[in-house]
Amino acid sequence: MEEPEMQLKGKKVTDKFTESVYVLANEPSVALYRLQEHVRRSLPELAQHKADMQRWEEQSQGAVYTVEYACSAVKNLVDSSIYFRSVEGLLKQAISIRDHMNATAQGHSPEEPPPPSSA
Repeated sequence: MEEPEMQLKGKKVTDKFTESVYVLANEPSVALYRLQEHVRRSLPELAQHKADMQRWEEQSQGAVYTVEYACSAVKNLVDSSIYFRSVEGLLKQAISIRDHMNATAQGHSPEEPPPPSSA
C-alpha cells in the first residue's frame, strides 16, 4: 500500500513544483523584465525613425513655404497685368507723339496725333 501512496505524494510534489515554476515564469517582475528587454532592443530604431520623421517634416515645411511664396509671386504678377497694359498704352502714345513731333520738325503735314488717353 505504500507504493500507491508514494506515487500520489510524488505526483502532488511534482504538481506543486510545476505550478510554482509556472507562477515564477509569469510573475509580473518577469513580465516587466521582458518588457524592458524589448524596449532596450527596439528603442534605438524608434529614436532613429523619430529623428528621420522630424527631418522630413522640416524639409516638407520648407518646401511648402517655397510653393506658397511662388504661388503668391505668380498671383501678384497676374494682378499687375493691368499696370503692364497701362504702361504699354502710354508707350504707344509716346511713340505716336514722338513720330508726330519728328514729322512736324521736318515740315511734313503728319496725321493728327491721337488724343492723350487717361489710362
